This record gives sequence, C-alpha cells and structure tokens, in this order.
Amino acid sequence: MATLARQPLSTRRERWAWYLYDFGNSAYASVVVLAVFSAYFKGVVVGGAEGSRLWGIGVGIAMLIVAVTSPILGVIADHSGTKKRFLFAFTALSVLFTAGLYFAEAGMVALGLTFFILAEVGYRSAQVFYDALLPEIAAPEEMGRISGTGWAIGTFGGIVILLLIQPIMAAVGGGTFASRVSLLVTALFWAIAALPIFFWLPERAKRQPLPPGENYLGLAFKQLRQTIRTSGRFREFIKFVVAFLIYNDGVMMALDFAAIIGAVLFGMTQQALVTFVIIIQVTNVIGAFTFGWLVDRIGVKRSLYLAILVMIGAVIALYLTQTQTGFLVVGAVAGFAMAGMQSVSRTAVAMFAPAGQSAEFYGLFAVAGRTSSFIGPTVYGILAAEVALWLQGQGQTALAAEQAGQRVAILSIAVFLVVGMALLTLVNERKAHQVAQEMALAEA
Repeated sequence: MATLARQPLSTRRERWAWYLYDFGNSAYASVVVLAVFSAYFKGVVVGGAEGSRLWGIGVGIAMLIVAVTSPILGVIADHSGTKKRFLFAFTALSVLFTAGLYFAEAGMVALGLTFFILAEVGYRSAQVFYDALLPEIAAPEEMGRISGTGWAIGTFGGIVILLLIQPIMAAVGGGTFASRVSLLVTALFWAIAALPIFFWLPERAKRQPLPPGENYLGLAFKQLRQTIRTSGRFREFIKFVVAFLIYNDGVMMALDFAAIIGAVLFGMTQQALVTFVIIIQVTNVIGAFTFGWLVDRIGVKRSLYLAILVMIGAVIALYLTQTQTGFLVVGAVAGFAMAGMQSVSRTAVAMFAPAGQSAEFYGLFAVAGRTSSFIGPTVYGILAAEVALWLQGQGQTALAAEQAGQRVAILSIAVFLVVGMALLTLVNERKAHQVAQEMALAEA
C-alpha cells in the first residue's frame, strides 16, 4: 500500500488537469451511451426489440469485466503508485475503440457489440483511477466542492461535444454516416482533453517495495483478502456500498436507455436526441454544483436522499408522460438528480477511505457500481424485449408492443431507486468518518 506523504494543497493547474479529464471522458458518455451510439446500435446495427436486449447485455458484460478487475488493479495501483499509468492505459483503450465504432454499420452486430464492450471497459475502468486521484488534490473539507466542480466541468464537456457534432452531422448530410462520423470526433475530443492530466498532475502516492518473494498480483490478492477479513471495521462503508449498488442501478438504467426510450416512445430523430441530451447535460451541470455545495453543508446522506427522491419523481413522470415536450422536461429534472447521486457518491468514497488506500476503496466501490451496472441494464433490456415479444404474440403491432415493453421496464428503474434509498438509511455517516480517521492515524 502506497504511503501518502503530507502535501500542500494542489495547484490550480493540477486541479484543472483533473477537471479537464472529466471534460473529455464525458464526451464519450454523451455521444456513445446517451445521444448517438445506443440508439444507432439498437435501431440500425441490430434493429427491432432485439436491439434493446443486446444493448443491455453488452453494457452488462462490460460492467462485469470491470467489476472483476477493478479491486485487484486498485490494490496494485495503491502499492506501486501507478494510478496514472492505469488511467492512461484504459483511456487509450477506450479512445481507440470509440473511434473503431465508426466501422459498425447495419447488420455488423458482432463488431459493433465487441468494439462497444472494449470501449466501455476502458471508459469505466479509467474512472476508477481518475476518481482515486481526488484525495491527492483535495483536502477532506473541500472534497465535496472539488468533486462537484469536476462533475460540472465534465458535464459541460458533454455539452460541448454535442454542440460540436451537430453541425458536423448536418454537413455530412445526416443519416447513419453522420452518426458514425460523430464517433470519430468524440474519440479525438477525449484524447485531446485527457492530455493535461498526464503532463500536469503528478502522482503523490509513492511506490512501496515489494516483500521478498512477492509480486504485485499476489500482493493484490493478499491485500484484498486482508481487506475482506477486516471489513468489519469498515461496516458503514460496506453498508453504503450495498445501498449504492442498488440505487446506482436506477441511474445506469436511465442513462443507458435514455436515447432508446426517446426513439421508441416519442419517435425522436438522431438530431432531436442530441438536443435532448444537451438539455440533460445543462441541468447536470447545475445539479453537480448544487450538490457539491450541499454535501459540504448538510452531509452525504441528506444530499443523497434529496437526489434520489427527485429521481424517483422523474421516473414516475416518465412513465406517465405521452409527449416529446414532457420527455424533455423529465430529462431535465433527471439530469439534475443524477448529477447529485453520482457526484455525492464519489465524494463519499473519498471521505470514507483511509489515507493511502483511495484506489483500493475506489476499486471496491467500482465492484458495486459495475456489478449494479451489470444487473440493471441487463434486467431492463431483457424485460423490455420479453414484454414486447409477448405482446406481439397477443396480436399487438410491433411498435405498440415495443412501446409497452419500454414503459414496463421504466417502472423497474423506480424499484431499484426505492430499495437503494431504504438501504441508505442504515448507514451511519459520522461513524464512517471516524473509522477512516482512526485507521489513517493507526497506519501513520
């Protein structure tokens, strides 16, 4: 485990390097997951209700891979002081295969699904090591503000890429080729925005010598076993992770299927979906700043309660709405709430983790996040497809059946949110802070 020497607060340039990485990787989320590729894959590469099923399974496979590898790699990164090296490797993987999605044309299901899974694995794995750098640039009392600012700037990057690809898509005549070109632009945008973190932000964690006869992989498994054995000391953190596992399902289901919902239920075109995601991203910025401010004043749990309640209201409204305008309003509210849920959860890990174990704890946090992301989207995709196929068998038209399947699946989002919030009530936030501080002092 790397020892984190006391350092002065990070410089403005170092923080901006951290912010700009979020600015770049949010472009991937906006274009690949939200606005363009999800709907393109479902409607063009696959087509029909089966597209929803395969999209959910693809997301699930990627998340399962990240869930298995993140805690092991997190321990290795902590001990060897190599969080930035892992960050670079996974960033490069995602950028490369995001560009590769350009080649996924109609009927090329295997290529499109494989390239997406690899891009998604890179994107989600890189986030583990990016998040783990937060304790190295922010003091505990300012983590909420800095995390929220990073989230807001990152979300603004998602807006910028969408505003950038709109005229490019129009210039190439729209259609499927325009969607494919937008993926190339996104990969380049992310690669450029990521550069500052590798040049401007030094890694403060120091490499620790390996014990005689040990290697990093063996050490990682040994450290994980030790963490599991001593997990009783981090009982509040474990309870928080379990709650996060459930309510994060709701977030990921809404994100991964937003464009598909818009296309199927409201007949939105690719350009309309881009506009819809821009609206979500604008309210996401507002939500990130708002909840970053709130968490430093009312704490993690209260901030999360508020965000989850707003999200539950948005899901119920989505189920009931029948118009594109209503869908846009619901998306705006959901964007605000999701920013709070995700940015506050990221801050909670930084606050609950002992000094020097940030990457390990973020790796364990990623197990919950990626496992939930495996379960939720898979459940949504299968539920939407099975209901649609059953209704078609009962004589409904393909479109009506698919729309009904989407509405049934939307209700499953609310179920995950309610259960996750109920489990959150069991977390003692003050005790979690106390344990983290005691462990840090004991190992100092």
